[in-house]
Amino acid sequence: MSFVSKQRQIVLNYRPLMSDTGWQALIRALGIAVVNGLVQGFALLTLLPALTSLSTGDPVYGLGFGWWWAILVVFAIAGAYLEYTQSMVAFVSALDLVEQVHQRLGDKIAKIPLGWFKPDSPGIFSRLVSKEMMSLGETIAHMIMPFTMNGVAIMVVILGSFMWNWRLGLVLLLTAPLFWFFLFLGRRYLEKGKRIVEPTEQALAARLVEFATCQGTIRSCGLGSDYPEMHRAVEENFEAHQQLLKYGMIANAIPGAANQVLIVIMIVVAATLGVSGALSPVEAIAYIGMSLRFFDVLTAMVGNSSGVEERRQTMELVHEVMEVPILEEPTTSAPLTEPGSVTLEDVRFGYTPDKPVLNGVSVHIPANSLCAIVGPSGCGKTTTARLISRFYDVDSGVVKVGGADVRHLTTQDLMAQLSMVFQDVYLFDDTLEANIRVGRDGASEEDVLWAAKLAGVDEIVARLPQGYQTRVGEGGRALSGGERQRVSVARALLKQAPIVLFDEATSALDAENEANIVASMEELRKQSTLMVIAHKLDTIRTADQVVVLSQDGTVAQIGTHEDLVNQPGPYQQFWKTREQAAGWKLV
Repeated sequence: MSFVSKQRQIVLNYRPLMSDTGWQALIRALGIAVVNGLVQGFALLTLLPALTSLSTGDPVYGLGFGWWWAILVVFAIAGAYLEYTQSMVAFVSALDLVEQVHQRLGDKIAKIPLGWFKPDSPGIFSRLVSKEMMSLGETIAHMIMPFTMNGVAIMVVILGSFMWNWRLGLVLLLTAPLFWFFLFLGRRYLEKGKRIVEPTEQALAARLVEFATCQGTIRSCGLGSDYPEMHRAVEENFEAHQQLLKYGMIANAIPGAANQVLIVIMIVVAATLGVSGALSPVEAIAYIGMSLRFFDVLTAMVGNSSGVEERRQTMELVHEVMEVPILEEPTTSAPLTEPGSVTLEDVRFGYTPDKPVLNGVSVHIPANSLCAIVGPSGCGKTTTARLISRFYDVDSGVVKVGGADVRHLTTQDLMAQLSMVFQDVYLFDDTLEANIRVGRDGASEEDVLWAAKLAGVDEIVARLPQGYQTRVGEGGRALSGGERQRVSVARALLKQAPIVLFDEATSALDAENEANIVASMEELRKQSTLMVIAHKLDTIRTADQVVVLSQDGTVAQIGTHEDLVNQPGPYQQFWKTREQAAGWKLV
């Protein structure tokens, strides 16, 4: 790929990330940059006849020095106006890019299968949508436009030099690619250093997020002031930056030395032509001055190109996220032939191809019933809830909600059928009331108070300084784990969805919080289908049916508690173990 086509491709990579208005602004700014480059190039060429006319007093190309001086003034005014206009239009385009990428990344992340995310994803995304995103905007405003302008100016100067004196034009034509080669060589060293630093930057960002959000776990392990993962990430990043500094010095030294050598060559050639009489002394001096400015423009152009190249990794990461396959959904949903029911038919699924989690699971949960899912850790209980919610698609088989394949429902319609109460509850940095209203936007105050009271949130409100208007902090850190769980249940109550999924919602709660959650489940049971991943004996005993999953991801048993507890098998053993554990006490 030629250099020009490579730069063109870089610009075209912005198109999918911009609105039509932003793209049109970018094209307009590029057009202004081309015109500005023509003005800058002709202004440089004008120095030759202007200085010649000034020194000799004779007209050049029929124009005296006064006219050439007037032309330079016109070029200066035109260049200033074009520079201002170009900058303003480019900033519109750059801001559009930042806004559109933020929105599109957010929309895309909301649709990406959960399996795509990795432990370091929060740190990478945090850096991507802040520092790196501003860098992409700066690329348009401060690099692509000057690059285009300087490139046009250089071509004008080289062509104009041929018209003035073919020898001078030839020298510029030969030295420009040589200078470019040495700058390119230096840039390769800089890119090598960047490739070393970038992974350590991402790792450090991930460790910073981890250190900030997992303080409870870190301190409980006695690592509050000496977190080895953080120290290791800092040290690796420091060592990588030392290597970057070394490569950066080489990258600066190579083009710097080449610049000086080529300028000396230009001066020698101009002086030689002046001494031989091919150029007048004044023309030789004017040419030397123009050559110095020519190399400044060339250096700036290469610097702009390097800046664009340095942002390539960010652009590639943005495109990588935007190109992640999403779970396709129809434009309209299939009809719900069995509202409130959940069915799994011969479902097979694994997070990785070589490790299946569910192997031929078939379960039917009738509407307005309570189904308890039990089994050992890793047997696929939570995975079952995630497949019903279509966080992933099955490898084979069918998952139905309301009698319709979840793949034939729009996300909005599917989520309207479901409420989810998980063990790990996340609350937003907003008021307590706003966090409950997440369950149903636009709910009346009476409905919010009803759901809060039923979930036991009203007891929490009585202890808070500003009641329902108290902010709960990022993640809900102002509340305990049990209190956050109550808010999550209040969301489910407020939503009034036909199907509610409970994933070990009471496994780690104290007696008071558990009592509130169980009471809420009984209320939900009156109007919704409940699928409960359960360990509590009372919850399992009252279920309409119990589904027992085995360690290999198959259904071991299905039936009522009374049927299964009297049959030899994994459920009977499970129940006996639970009953024995229920009698344990500290002495």
